[in-house]
Amino acid sequence: MTKRVAVLMGGWSSERSISLVSGKACAAALADAGYDVTPIDVGRDVASVLSELRPAVAFNALHGPYGEDGTIQGVLEILGIPYTHSGVLASALAMHKIRAKPVLAAAGVPVAESIALTRQEAAREHPMKPPYVVKPIQEGSSYGVVIVREGANSPARELLSDDWRYSDEVMAERYVPGRELTCGVIGDRALDVIEITTKGRFYDFEAKYSAGGSIHILPARLLPVVYQNVRMLALRAHQALGCRGVSRSDFRFDEREDGSGELICLEVNTQPGMTPTSLVPEMAAHAGMSFRDLVSWMVEDASCGR
Repeated sequence: MTKRVAVLMGGWSSERSISLVSGKACAAALADAGYDVTPIDVGRDVASVLSELRPAVAFNALHGPYGEDGTIQGVLEILGIPYTHSGVLASALAMHKIRAKPVLAAAGVPVAESIALTRQEAAREHPMKPPYVVKPIQEGSSYGVVIVREGANSPARELLSDDWRYSDEVMAERYVPGRELTCGVIGDRALDVIEITTKGRFYDFEAKYSAGGSIHILPARLLPVVYQNVRMLALRAHQALGCRGVSRSDFRFDEREDGSGELICLEVNTQPGMTPTSLVPEMAAHAGMSFRDLVSWMVEDASCGR
């Protein structure tokens, strides 16, 4: 019997547009793999929609709040519908950048010093010595990220903009210079490492999702000891937060001439993008796993109690 899969996408977070792209790509690949696919543009009636449909599996292609923070995972647990990616606790913990840091640090994953505060406080005076980064505590895709450069006389006044669409709770984090690295995990296996270079000042929304916005170097050109350390830390971070299925950890490497340097984990993504320019599908392909095979693996890995 063909397995019915509901692909959850869209939603109402800031990342709605990206989720729709991810969801449509996943739905097409799953249909090509032979699954009975029903795409669902998620609204606040999602529980009743799923109750009526009763799929065998929910493929979670949602990004951002409500889809990535344990909320939809709780709904699926209550409905008893097996789902992909991480469970309630791991999703909520990884999404909350401040709460995740002590857990990662306790597991030996290096993180940068940070402070939780309101955006009004961050705009009033420097929360730490520049350079530092201010970011919403529970957003993805670099939404709302502000870099305060070394020598800046004033704090991040743009945080008081009238078009601010995020929570008032933000995090100020020590800026870590250097190379942008990322590594995915599938199950209990760390994939290869990508180095990301951009034309702009940092890996922002445009660099992430615009064609040509960034260059992905796979495998990253690192000393073998550094390369394997990134892979080890990505798997350790995945396990420390209790992630399941697929995750992706992002790092900064402040390299020194002698090959040493500071390697810092910036965050763990429990719902990494599945768009044509996304990183995990590229890593999986490098490991010999097609996009169709990747999403099929995720469906077969789905469960409750994650």
